[in-house]
Amino acid sequence: MPLETKMRPSRNGTPAYKKIQNVIRKRIEGGQLKIGAAVDSERELARIHGVSLMTARHALAGLEHEGIVERRRGSGTFVAPPKIHFNKLMSYTEQMGSRGLAPRSRVLFARVIDQQFEIAARLGRPATSQLVKIDRLRLTGEDPFALETIYLPAPEFSGLISAQLGKNSLFSTLKHDYDVDLAYADEEVDATAADVHNAELLAVTRGAPLLRIRQVIYSTKGEAVIYGVGLYRSERHTLFIRRFR
Repeated sequence: MPLETKMRPSRNGTPAYKKIQNVIRKRIEGGQLKIGAAVDSERELARIHGVSLMTARHALAGLEHEGIVERRRGSGTFVAPPKIHFNKLMSYTEQMGSRGLAPRSRVLFARVIDQQFEIAARLGRPATSQLVKIDRLRLTGEDPFALETIYLPAPEFSGLISAQLGKNSLFSTLKHDYDVDLAYADEEVDATAADVHNAELLAVTRGAPLLRIRQVIYSTKGEAVIYGVGLYRSERHTLFIRRFR
């Protein structure tokens, strides 16, 4: 079969391999294929979609390149755990959207607090400053993905307490409602163990290893806007780092 067959468009103008990819993405987004679930083999995809084996192979190779699936020699192809990209500052909504997944969040806590001296200092504020604190459980489908806590200066951002952050992106809300554009983040990454509270929320055993990311996010004006702490299930995440010289 000639190589160009994999690029041949279907009757609606969409290349056959992209059509296959879209079907797999929709199954993942709809929760039919969860993280770790097996994806149809090249031969099965070729039979189901009436295409060549090469076209089916090209479709899976493209999804693998995007980090949506992973291919294990001798075992098959499986839905890949999400990758955390350190070379680009992205919101959870953007991260999930880039993988064709529908993001979900559950707001657990949203209130103005004080007496958080270290966090106020990280945000470049006086120790007595009031802060907005928001806890959110991040989900893919019904599966817990991460537990994130964010802090912002209350004088400017107290309105976030009533914002629909269970449905909307914080980054987008800051841009559209507060005219704040985020530019970069300083991050610390380490490992920690799940305590009783975190273990219950993330559906892991107490003491299970978690990936912890602490970050200060700055605006385009160079002002510290957000201090965040994210706890991620380590067995479901891959750190993707691209280094340049």
